[in-house]
Amino acid sequence: MEEIISAVLSEDAVEGDFGALPVPDHYRGAVVLRDETAMFEGLATADKDPGKSLHVQDVPTPMPAPGEVLVAVMASAINYNTVWSAIFEPLPTFGFLERYARSGPDAARHDQPYHVLGSDLSGVVLRTGPGVRRWKPGDRVVAHCLSVELESPDGHDDTMLDPEQRIWGFETNFGGLAELALVKANQLMPMPDHLTWEEAACSGLVNSTAYRQLVSRNGAGMKQGDVVLIWGAGGGLGSYATQLALNGGAVPVCVVSGPRKAELVRSMGAELVIDRAAEGYRFWRDPQTQDPREWRRFGARIRELTGGQDPDIVVEHPGRETFGASVYVTRRGGTVVTCASTAGYQHQYDNRYLWMSLKRIVGTHFANYREAWEANRLIARGMIHPTLSAVFPLTATGEATREVHANRHSGKVGVLGLAPAEGLGVRDPETRQRHLAALNRFRTPQAPPTAADTP
Repeated sequence: MEEIISAVLSEDAVEGDFGALPVPDHYRGAVVLRDETAMFEGLATADKDPGKSLHVQDVPTPMPAPGEVLVAVMASAINYNTVWSAIFEPLPTFGFLERYARSGPDAARHDQPYHVLGSDLSGVVLRTGPGVRRWKPGDRVVAHCLSVELESPDGHDDTMLDPEQRIWGFETNFGGLAELALVKANQLMPMPDHLTWEEAACSGLVNSTAYRQLVSRNGAGMKQGDVVLIWGAGGGLGSYATQLALNGGAVPVCVVSGPRKAELVRSMGAELVIDRAAEGYRFWRDPQTQDPREWRRFGARIRELTGGQDPDIVVEHPGRETFGASVYVTRRGGTVVTCASTAGYQHQYDNRYLWMSLKRIVGTHFANYREAWEANRLIARGMIHPTLSAVFPLTATGEATREVHANRHSGKVGVLGLAPAEGLGVRDPETRQRHLAALNRFRTPQAPPTAADTP
C-alpha cells in the first residue's frame, strides 16, 4: 500500500506506472458485521451508536470483473446511507448483499460476513477489468454511487429505472470508506483539478441527488425565478440544493436548524432564511396528530419573505416530520420532490391540498450517469462548490458517522482513505485561489489552512 501512496503523491509518476504497481491481497475498510445486526434491538433510533457497530479492519481485495475498476481511495465521505447501514435501519444491509449475490457469479463476491460501506470516493484507478476502455490505471477519478446492470429495457431511457439498480456501498459491497474500492466503470467521472482529495470526494452522492431533484426533467425541472423551499439547507443535500437554486436563477427559501447554519446559507448568497428552531415550528401536536395551524403559520412566514409567493418547488428529505407542511405550503400546480426521509418513512399529509390544488409529488432517488456527470461538471467549472466541514481519518469513521447521525455537522463530513493528510491532490492552484473562500466556507473557523490553501 505504501508503494501506491508514494506513486499517487509523486510528481514524477506517470499514468503508465500505476498498472505495474502491485495490488495488496488485503486492505482496510470501514465495515459492519453480519453477526452484530441485532446489537441495537430495543433501542430508539437516536440511541443507536454507529461508533459501536462500525469497525475498521482488513478485508480481502476483490479484483475487477468485466466492466469493473479497482480504485485506490484517497478520500471518501459520510452519507446518510452510512448512518442507516451502521444502525441497521430500516433493515440490515446484508439482505441487499444476499439478493445481489444471487444475480450472478461476479455478484456472489458481495455476499460476505462483512459489508464495506461508503458511497463516495476520490482516488486513482489501479486496475481495470475486461471491456473497460474509457478509464486506465493512473486516472484521477471521483465516483457516483449508481450501480446498474442494464440487461432490462426498462433502464435504457433513465438508468435509475433499471430493475437491477443499486446504490454502491449500501446495496453492494466494497464501498468507498476504505483504502481500495470496487466500482463499475460507468460510475467514474474526472476529478476536478482544483480540489483536494477530501473536497473532491464529498460531492458525488449529494450533489447528484440535488441535481436530479431540482434541475433534471426527472425531478422538478427548476426554471429561473422559481421559489424553492429547501429543508435542511445547511446540511449535506440542502447545501448543494441551495447552490443549484442560486446558480440556476431560482429564489431559495432556506430552512435551517440554528444560527450557524443560517450564517452559512447566507454566505452562499441565499437571502431568505428561516431558522426553524428559533421560530419554534412544531408540526406535530403529538406522535399521532399534526398541527395544521403550524402549517399555516409556516406558509405565512414564507409569503412574508417572498412578497406573497408560495414555493414552486419544495425539496423534501426530512420526511415524516415535515411532509404535511411541505404539501400544504407548495403553490397551486407546484411540485414536492422527495427522497431520503431521514426523520421517518411514513409520510402523512392532507390530500385535499394536493388534489384540489393540482400539486405533484415526485419521488427522486440519486441520479443517472448523465445527471451525475453534469453535476460533477458544475463543480469542475467552479459553479458549484463542495461544502466540506470536517475531515476524519479512516480509523475514526465511526465517530464521523456519529456526528452525522446526531446532526452535529454542517455540509459534508469527509474521511481520508490513503491520503496521509488534508490539502493534497490539487493540480490547478490558480483556479483554486479564485474559489478559495467558497471552498472553505463550511470549514470551522478554527480549522488551520491546509497546504493546498497556501499560494
